[in-house]
Amino acid sequence: MSKTDELLVDIARLVESGRSNQMSLTVVTGGAVITGRLAPEAVWRQRVSEVLADSDHLAEFSAVFSAGTAEKDGPPTHLHFHLARILQGAVGIPETGGMYRVSIADISAWTMGDVSYSDH
Repeated sequence: MSKTDELLVDIARLVESGRSNQMSLTVVTGGAVITGRLAPEAVWRQRVSEVLADSDHLAEFSAVFSAGTAEKDGPPTHLHFHLARILQGAVGIPETGGMYRVSIADISAWTMGDVSYSDH
């Protein structure tokens, strides 16, 4: 059983406090490298809800993301990325950035900043 990285929890706590949504982070989880900007969970949920609401086929799922945004007790358990990419070789997927929720307990390595990639 791994011990949760308290420094990463502190970063998540600051993001959740709403002080800044400018924190860029790169994490390794399950062998994948995810890089992007962190957002408070409520902001992340709202944006996912909006994207789903605009979909003809997925609109019914929108309410799942807009529900349960009340403040929770205890430290944050997940990081919420927006404008994020999964790095695969020299490519970032998706190119435009996506919305990812990552369990802090599953992160095996991380670094400050948004890792750039090049297709040259």
